[in-house]
Amino acid sequence: MKKLIIIVLLSYTSIVNVSAKEENDIVNFYEQNTEFTAGLIYGILRYEKNTAKFKDSDCVDICIDEKVFFSDEYLNLPKIGIDARGDGLDIEDYDDLLLSLLNHLDGDIENNLKEYYGLKGYDIIKTIEKIYNEYPNDDLLVRQFPIPKRHRGDYQNAYGTKRSYKRNRSHEGIDIFAYTSTPVVATSYGVVEKMGWNELGGYRIGIRDLHNTYQYYAHLNSFSKNLKVGDVVKVGEVIGYVGSTGYGKEGTRGKFPPHLHFGLYKYDGKKEWAFNPYHHLRNWEKK
Repeated sequence: MKKLIIIVLLSYTSIVNVSAKEENDIVNFYEQNTEFTAGLIYGILRYEKNTAKFKDSDCVDICIDEKVFFSDEYLNLPKIGIDARGDGLDIEDYDDLLLSLLNHLDGDIENNLKEYYGLKGYDIIKTIEKIYNEYPNDDLLVRQFPIPKRHRGDYQNAYGTKRSYKRNRSHEGIDIFAYTSTPVVATSYGVVEKMGWNELGGYRIGIRDLHNTYQYYAHLNSFSKNLKVGDVVKVGEVIGYVGSTGYGKEGTRGKFPPHLHFGLYKYDGKKEWAFNPYHHLRNWEKK
């Protein structure tokens, strides 16, 4: 087994955002000097970046509990902090944080990941790893509007409005109205997590992306041929077609005009919650 390096040659000492290029350099460097694969390192980095600010508002890229980083003898917590360059242990030093984290996870890596991040976090890291392994040379962070440019898709910011089918609830998404059988494309790289019939959503697809976000595509008329749970999808790949399914037993159609219901759900390391996709859709539509 390779031993994790202690003196780090790359220097990203600031706690500010690490760029995509720097991230790739880090992945390549640590793959060559540790037992971690490039895909797994990328998965850990993305997961940390996506959850850090929810753990601590001062965190940006990697967040480790200060008590654990420096150790807390009173609480009998083990110290995991490592001084990467011999210039003093610093919880705001990116190299110290990353080397400490990888060293803590080393050994029985799979079980250590589950223990440190929990099963949900572990599954998301493995999802991101799978995407990276499938498309290691692509720009994995690019986004796209879910209706192709050559097709019409009209929508307004109706997030949070009241819905009453089955029960009183708020609308957790944006409805994009389009003609039946208009293609629906993946807004990002991701892995198909759920697919099939849902009474409220009709024929729907759930895709987990690299931002710890579950993308929900509902009321589809049909799915793309051969698409199945576990598949890695590319941004812009056709995954299904606009319809009016839902609000009844499987196959129910026509209870409302044809449209794509698009929802986003963020996992912050502890819980998953819906947020408004409207402004994201506006930005993606301009690209």
